[in-house]
Amino acid sequence: MATHDAYADIGVIGGSGFYSFLEDVTEVSVDTPYGSPSDSLFLGEIAGRRVAFLPRHGRGHTVPPHRINYRANLWALRSVGVRQVLGPCAVGGLREEYGPGTLVVPDQLVDRTKTRAQTYFDGEPRADGAVPNVVHVTFADPYCPDGRRVAVKAARGRGWEPVDGGTMVVVEGPRFSTRAESRWHAAAGWSVVGMTGHPEAVLARELGLCYTSIALVTDLDAGAETGEGVSHTEVMRVFGENVGRLRDVLFDAVGTLPATADRDCLCTHAHDGWKLGIELP
Repeated sequence: MATHDAYADIGVIGGSGFYSFLEDVTEVSVDTPYGSPSDSLFLGEIAGRRVAFLPRHGRGHTVPPHRINYRANLWALRSVGVRQVLGPCAVGGLREEYGPGTLVVPDQLVDRTKTRAQTYFDGEPRADGAVPNVVHVTFADPYCPDGRRVAVKAARGRGWEPVDGGTMVVVEGPRFSTRAESRWHAAAGWSVVGMTGHPEAVLARELGLCYTSIALVTDLDAGAETGEGVSHTEVMRVFGENVGRLRDVLFDAVGTLPATADRDCLCTHAHDGWKLGIELP
């Protein structure tokens, strides 16, 4: 059971820019049956809500997207009480109108990753001897509908009209897409491309957590532009220019997410009819 100082009911998976200016931040190290998360959890208070921030890539951006321990990250958040997660991320736009600075709150996801552990329920014994059952999670709607509504409203409240809906395709990384891949993604009708949105969303669903993706477009993907293609330097520059207002949107959303006891979305029913085989934190 988490102590009061090590308790939070909302999680934000993002960089240090989202919590570094807060006062009274508590750093908490968490061990999980799946190994270590990307970094410590950083706990603070926003709008009367206890929030746990987790640097997805570790402090200093030392963990590439394909090597993030996503299972440990989500498990660590739940172990301190988190039941709702906001997942800001940088993405490439796949439509000409989704240029740098566009904010997208997607409602669909396509997985094109290759090597990532993406379930807790694989029937394989864990290091602690516990054996999860094999379970097939419902994932037709990958994001929390209540969280999405809150995020869209928070962005509009800051004068930043978001794209309400759309499909995020998640690639393995850490390289960016070829032009052919980008054109394929765009031709399929998808909206943005990123490297970290999966398996975060499905692991959150398996743990009964609400998960909302908030995607900041930092570039037009290679197949949607005529220049030399996407560069890491350009992505970081645009993200840095927008991190302040993205943080404002996130913090406004934190203050208006439903109380944990009032949640009654599809995410809260993820375990209905399940026999898990393992005990969740």
